[in-house]
Order: sequence, then C-alpha cells, then structure tokens
Amino acid sequence: MRMDNKSTVSEFILLGLPIRPENQVIYSSLILTMYLTTVLGNLLIILLIRLDPHLHTPMYFFLSHLALTDISFSSVTVPKMLVNMLTHSQSISYDGCVSQVYFFIVFGSIDSFLLTSMAYDRYVAFCHPLHYTIIMNLSLCVLLVGMFWVLSSANALVQTLLLARLSHFRNNTIPYYFCDLSTLLKLSSSDTTINDLIILVLGNAVITLPFICILVSYGYIGVTILKTPSIKGIRKALSTCGSHLCVVSLYYGSIIGLYCVPSSNNTSEKNAIVAVMYTVVTPMLNPFIYSLRNQDMKGALRNILSRTQ
Repeated sequence: MRMDNKSTVSEFILLGLPIRPENQVIYSSLILTMYLTTVLGNLLIILLIRLDPHLHTPMYFFLSHLALTDISFSSVTVPKMLVNMLTHSQSISYDGCVSQVYFFIVFGSIDSFLLTSMAYDRYVAFCHPLHYTIIMNLSLCVLLVGMFWVLSSANALVQTLLLARLSHFRNNTIPYYFCDLSTLLKLSSSDTTINDLIILVLGNAVITLPFICILVSYGYIGVTILKTPSIKGIRKALSTCGSHLCVVSLYYGSIIGLYCVPSSNNTSEKNAIVAVMYTVVTPMLNPFIYSLRNQDMKGALRNILSRTQ
C-alpha cells in the first residue's frame, strides 16, 4: 500500500476462506472439481438445447443463456481464488478488484433477469396457454435477453464508476475471497452516500423487483391450478416449474443470507461460507437440478447418447 495525504491502495488483500494452511490443497482440489463440474454441466445443457429441436422453445432459450451466465459468473471469482490458494498469495490489484466487481454485478444481474423471464414464461404457459406462441415468440425472447445485457452492463458500469472515484481507504483487507462492493464501501474513508443510494435504488431494480415478479407469476400459476385441481395438472406444474423454483430458492436464498441478514448475526467466516454457496455451489447445482427434475432434458440426453452409439 502506498501512502499519500490519505491512504490510497494499489492492491487489496483477500483473506479467502477460513481454512487452515495444511488443508489448502484438499479444499482447493474440491473447489476446482466443483468449478469444472459447473463449466462442464452448464456446457452440456447448452449443447443439449442446441442439438435437440424439441428444446427450441422460449423456456430452454432462457435456460441456455442462464447456463452460459452461470459459467461466466462462477469464472469471475473462482479461478482467482484457486490461484491464491495454490500460490499462497492473497493479493489482487486495484484494477483487478474493480474489474471483478464490474463482472460480478453484470452476471449476477443477468441471472436475476433470466430467472424472472423464465417465471414469466411459465406464467404465460399456464395462465394463457392459447396465446402462448403469440406472446412468447422468438423476437420477444431475443429482445428480452438483449435488454438484460444492456441493463446489467449499465448497472455494473454506474456502480463501478462510483466505486472508482473512492481512491482513499482505511485499509486494504477484504474478509472474502473476492472483491465485494459493499465491503469495499465499508473500507472507504470517503463519503459513500451516493454509492449507498445507488446500490439501494439499483439493487431494488435488479434483485428485489424481479423477485417480486417471480412470486407474483407463481402466485397466478397456483391460483390457475387450484381453479381446476387435478393430479395431471399438479404433476405438470411440478414437472415444468419445480426445477425453476429450486434454482430460484438457491439463488435468492444465498443473496438474502449474504446481504440481507443483519451483519451483527454473522461472522466473516459464516459470510464466506454463504458466499461460496452463492458463487460456487449454486451455479454447479443448476445443471443437476434441470437434468434430474426435467423430463425433456432427460429425453434430450438419451437421444444424444443413442446417436453416438
């Protein structure tokens, strides 16, 4: 750290996971395995959707983009964490930290938007089945995904530019294995009022509002099913919505645990574990959830395997 009139950092120290030095190799091997599983599992989903014509539907169009986003989201933090664990280094440059914040916000925001679009797709399928093909057409799907990228990039750009103007910090130690925006703001000795306000406004727009839309969509789906209750309808709902609900629960449950639970109830070790759930475990589990609970994905996998034999 170099010193001027105030404390200005050229790098940050990532404390990483609460792991004893003698266990670093074991845990780094485990995390590497989970990361490779994330990449290969989500690539398999993208491949299956690409190759099977039966999966060329709006739901799986969004799912393929969710799989790509999960790979990217996990890649923002995990490779750097593994390098630091294996080289016993804890440093990350200032530019690298700001870049990590930017891409973390981009892919995290896109994840939230995609989960919302998938909930809306299910709402239209159950509540307006006769108009489904008209409403959920390819043009709308492409437009939505393009809009998600623009909004997410704009959100990340605004927040990182505001972060970049805070050049003075009380210290350069981050109690995580990645650069977390809220933690960086707490370390800053500059006035962060604008940053906190923007986080509140954009956070509600990117996380809270989509979550409410998901709840409303599934509320309407539940009401529609209850109007004409039948075993077949319930099975169809569980088959088509169960996987998405599991992913939504994991995604938003981790966010609530990491950012919404009062900090006085959490230690840095607990926060680090929840962060692992959010950035490592959830992207890894998504392919398993959609593969094990979704009959269409199982059928597509069987078809691909039968062709190769």
